[in-house]
Amino acid sequence: MFDSLREPWLRGIAFNPAAPSDVLVRLLDRAAGEAGLLMCEGRDLPDAVIDAALRHPDYVIRRALARNRYVDPARLAPLATDPSGVVRGWLAAGPRHYPRWVRPLPDDILVTLLTSQDGGEDGKVTEIEIIGELESSRQIPLSFYRSMAGREAPELRIRATWRWQSLTPAQRAGLLDDPDPAVREAAQDRNWELDPERVEARLPSFGSRNRFVFGTCALSPALVEQCFADGTVHPLTWNRHTPVYAVARLARHPEAEVRALVAARPDVGPDLVAELREDPDEGVRMCARLHSFPRTWAEYDVIRRVIGHGPDCTCPITEPFTESNTEPAVGPSPDWFAACAASEQPVLRRVAASWPGLSAELVATLAQDDDEEVRIRLACHHPLAPPHLLLDVFVTRPAHRPHLLALPAFPRTGRSHLVDHPDPEVRALAAADPALPDPPVEDPDASVRRAAATNPSLSREALEALLAAPSTAEGAAANPALPVPRMHALLDHCLNGTATRPGAVQR
Repeated sequence: MFDSLREPWLRGIAFNPAAPSDVLVRLLDRAAGEAGLLMCEGRDLPDAVIDAALRHPDYVIRRALARNRYVDPARLAPLATDPSGVVRGWLAAGPRHYPRWVRPLPDDILVTLLTSQDGGEDGKVTEIEIIGELESSRQIPLSFYRSMAGREAPELRIRATWRWQSLTPAQRAGLLDDPDPAVREAAQDRNWELDPERVEARLPSFGSRNRFVFGTCALSPALVEQCFADGTVHPLTWNRHTPVYAVARLARHPEAEVRALVAARPDVGPDLVAELREDPDEGVRMCARLHSFPRTWAEYDVIRRVIGHGPDCTCPITEPFTESNTEPAVGPSPDWFAACAASEQPVLRRVAASWPGLSAELVATLAQDDDEEVRIRLACHHPLAPPHLLLDVFVTRPAHRPHLLALPAFPRTGRSHLVDHPDPEVRALAAADPALPDPPVEDPDASVRRAAATNPSLSREALEALLAAPSTAEGAAANPALPVPRMHALLDHCLNGTATRPGAVQR
């Protein structure tokens, strides 16, 4: 009779924030099916559950844990040497569903994955495939890339050459004179990026990656002309090696977007800046006005990430820039970001709002900024953004909801005033507020009813009734007010087939 409730009960208990370790460990049983896998991947877990999952004989449990974005990544270190290459590959690939921000892996895990000589005992993937997953996962921090040039393992120094232009001149010189011949060969090979003739010779082999070449490498006059002839000039606008004469041509390009990106470049001369400040397009004029604000190429790179993105931009949130005492600098200084926060130019305040190192005082000021995009960027990027701002952005900008809900500062209470909102997703948020005296368990929308069933303010009798209803069973099983003995009783029924009375009140 209650077989249809089995899966909702299991999923609900798996994500019940009050479920203790002995309850959650039971969900690692194969009989729990998909619920156990969803739990291992999709929520924070007590240490005892993590330990049990790490030791679990079934690789699918360890594989699910490998992609957990909520557990301290240091706890996942044993998975880097897991017997299954599939588990290693999932750890290297990082969280699924492409979250905007990905937490970097610790150095010891990165070294293990990048220097492994095999792809696991099961032979399903190779070490090269695992490294490929890691390289595209955004789990390698900039600091690790820059440290690889000095690492003991030659294979890591070889990988350091892959980001040749992000290395300091001293690091590049050291790799070109490395004692290991394989490292020297790799360094000499990568040095092509700064040689226009070698760039031109290699271009045909890059195929669809031409955008990378045109946007980062030193270009010959022939390649610059090819870009103009093909209409593929956008990468030239941010390439710091673009010749001065080409920059002038781009500043007069018929596309306003091209002119705007050029107008913000730090190497545009005063005469050209004056011309761009009179451009017919307001966006171009705005970028040209930024030239009253001194900046470096590192600062330009930060500004370029903001120009033209709009309030619903959900681009990946990359590692924050930090100050560096080396050349080229890793990024702008804290003082520069503080000056951006006080600027009259909205673009620069958006830049400041995107930097998580901004002081609490400046955060409080930008949280009240007249520019909506400043407030949105602050909510999405800064750990000190006030909870009320996070809630406001959640209500007004649906594109940012998945990211905001994952933030630790997102308010868990104070949402009851939204219970009559026309958007069901907003009503669902309000329905789970513990301060709500009468959770809307009869709302016409199923997601709202399910959220209301998680509200710990419900009486024990009401909770039991919701456990027995298919549309609210999952929410009720996830309710933190559900007694632990009742959780075990539900699991007995779901995993062992032991009889239970869903309508019985457990005291």
